[in-house]
Amino acid sequence: MANPENNIEEIFEKKFYCSSRFAEEIETIVKNNPSMRYVDAIVHFCEINEVDYDSIPKLISKPLKEKLKCEAMEFNFLKKTSHAKLPL
Repeated sequence: MANPENNIEEIFEKKFYCSSRFAEEIETIVKNNPSMRYVDAIVHFCEINEVDYDSIPKLISKPLKEKLKCEAMEFNFLKKTSHAKLPL
């Protein structure tokens, strides 16, 4: 007989995201869709998984935030800084 606690943990892991798992999901989307930007991947993720956009900021890890920042500077959404550009 399966342990009900293990089933509950699996359901929570599949339903709720931590920042590292969220970053992995976004990286996978970007990797599988080379023309998709990070911000587009986040919107795509939210639409597919029916996630509220307001819950996303707390899931964005520091490395993902840096990639979003570099992408925003590349497209002139943010003022460019003198910091080195991260490889995307």
